[in-house]
Amino acid sequence: KSIFKDADSLLQQGIAVPGPGKYRKLLRDTVQQLDGASPKPDTRDILIDAIVEDDSIRRIVMTNDNFIAIPKRIFDHGVFYPQIDIKLRSLQRIFHRDDLSLFFSIRNPASFLQDTVRRSEGLTLPQYLGMLTPQEIFWSDAVARIKHAAPDAHLYVWCNEDTPLIWEELIRLQSGTSPDAKVAGRYDLLDHVLTPEGLSHVKATLEDGSARDQHARQDIIADALEAYAKPELVEDQIELPELDADMVAVLSQNYEDDLAEISEMDGVTLVMPFS
Repeated sequence: KSIFKDADSLLQQGIAVPGPGKYRKLLRDTVQQLDGASPKPDTRDILIDAIVEDDSIRRIVMTNDNFIAIPKRIFDHGVFYPQIDIKLRSLQRIFHRDDLSLFFSIRNPASFLQDTVRRSEGLTLPQYLGMLTPQEIFWSDAVARIKHAAPDAHLYVWCNEDTPLIWEELIRLQSGTSPDAKVAGRYDLLDHVLTPEGLSHVKATLEDGSARDQHARQDIIADALEAYAKPELVEDQIELPELDADMVAVLSQNYEDDLAEISEMDGVTLVMPFS
């Protein structure tokens, strides 16, 4: 939605931001029908023509947080995101003539499970995970499988916990807009997690010209989050009985180790603040 706010100005740069109704079902159905097989030669062109009408478009921005799997199916067959291989392989085969970029957000496995179990239609954590245990959830495995399934794609990964600090950078990366272009949705996430006083402070500080680079902006936002954040929106409350303090500590350490491994992967850009 933040990127869509700039749809008109992006269009002037040859970047299309179609509404989700234009492509989500169409792309999902196409990938499912392929079921890993090679698409027909005209599949890509048919999709593009259905999604955008302007032949001068050089980039299309599409988003779907459930593209790989809806929450209930994330651990099907005792595998973390078992649909990665077939869906990403099909996606790359469809757009093999194009420069494909993929954006994948990860988060602490404890808070990830807390959130996804709530959206899994009433399953308990053991029912949800099936044969897996929380300690066996590794984002590095999912990221490696994405790269294996779509080796030619540019893969950008970031931590959900960092999102308020890098929101504007993420919008620029995903949209492909020019570095000096204004971003209408740059404050959208901060508007959600900061008090009105905090948001006003950030806007005034960022727009007075003193923050001359990305690091300076992130410093200002970090200070504001510490002073003005709404606690219920930035602090995860882990309530699942299976995720006690000891388990959360184990999962948090696994997460840190995972980040170190992902940062060393070829073809993967780990988008982090202050880097």
